[in-house]
Amino acid sequence: MKMNSLGKLLVATSLFTTGLTACGDSSVGQVSLGLFTTKDIKIEAFQDPVVTGVTCHISHIDADLDFADPSDMSIACRQTGPITKQMIANIEQSSAGEVIAKKSKSILFKSLKIRRIYDKQQQTLLYVSYSTKESQGSHKHSLSTVPLYGTQAW
Repeated sequence: MKMNSLGKLLVATSLFTTGLTACGDSSVGQVSLGLFTTKDIKIEAFQDPVVTGVTCHISHIDADLDFADPSDMSIACRQTGPITKQMIANIEQSSAGEVIAKKSKSILFKSLKIRRIYDKQQQTLLYVSYSTKESQGSHKHSLSTVPLYGTQAW
């Protein structure tokens, strides 16, 4: 069977974006949204690749059989191990922070990204998850914070 150009593009895009998953992420749960839907809430955990004492859990909609997943998501990050001054010294400290994980949500280049930002004045790590494509007039996003108080980094 011969594939046309669009079919080849879709397959190549799908293969390329499948590899863009969060660093060290793992599925920890799945909630069905009903008997007559192909959409589920997926819950994944991942450890910050530099500040390894932080674990984040993110929930997002996974729409099987759709070309694009909804942009809604939620994130919660907590200290789950030591956080040292050296870890904080090794992270991006600009106000834009750095992307620490991303996951494809569409074959047309929409992705869910997680960015770490360091609030030096409050000594807090901020983790924001967001969609790279506008949906219903907004870029969907969610925020979680991890204060450094009581850690070795304080």
